[in-house]
Amino acid sequence: MARCEVCGNDYDMTFEVHAMGGVHTFDSFECAIQRMAPSCEHCGCRIIGHGVEANGHWYCCAHCAREKGVSQLVDRVGAGVR
Repeated sequence: MARCEVCGNDYDMTFEVHAMGGVHTFDSFECAIQRMAPSCEHCGCRIIGHGVEANGHWYCCAHCAREKGVSQLVDRVGAGVR
């Protein structure tokens, strides 16, 4: 068994995430997201999708980027799914 590095749960079904030269052990995706996912620099939510980056800053969406003064990003509203 291994211990989750976020919540400390000693669990027989933990998993490892290998990222940026490090190895992290978690017992759930929730804990992995809390440790690994960046936070939006406007609203603070965890970015678990693509997010957007502008000038070295990360946002969950173009709306949050615009709220911080970034005008060149646009959400793909109306993009058809095929």
